[in-house]
Amino acid sequence: MSSVENIALIVVVVAWVVARQFRARQFSGDARRMLILPAVLAFMGLRSHNLLDPHHQATAAALLIIGVVVEVGMGAVWGFTTRVWRDASGVIWAKGTKATAFAWTGMVLIRVALIALGSSLGVATGEGGVLLSLAALLLVRSAVVTWRARDLSPAYRVSAAS
Repeated sequence: MSSVENIALIVVVVAWVVARQFRARQFSGDARRMLILPAVLAFMGLRSHNLLDPHHQATAAALLIIGVVVEVGMGAVWGFTTRVWRDASGVIWAKGTKATAFAWTGMVLIRVALIALGSSLGVATGEGGVLLSLAALLLVRSAVVTWRARDLSPAYRVSAAS
């Protein structure tokens, strides 16, 4: 894929994911389904021709690693700021909160800061690193929400006094 196509893909994925996060939706917990998008993004990021700047490989690799590690942390924050609950019928639901919006804002600001740092160091940062980071973010967020959902107590239709 060309750089323009990769950037368009990043914008579409982020817009789609953010839009979904702020609507209450049933949580399926299907591990295969949760792995598809991160796997596709990671594959595309790894095969990107501009993953590392060939003139500054060590610095580019350091920025890539920092970016992925930060996104892993932000994925955990995002997962913990997502409201997860079980309704009276036992169905698990998830929905982003105001804190989730702040987490997304923080992720964007950190990504912009890393790109600016790379630029100030003369390192060309490609979209391959962003794709890898986005894959890590989505994977960790899904793992955290799944873990939280599995810890929910089942809803019983019996009063506690019975």
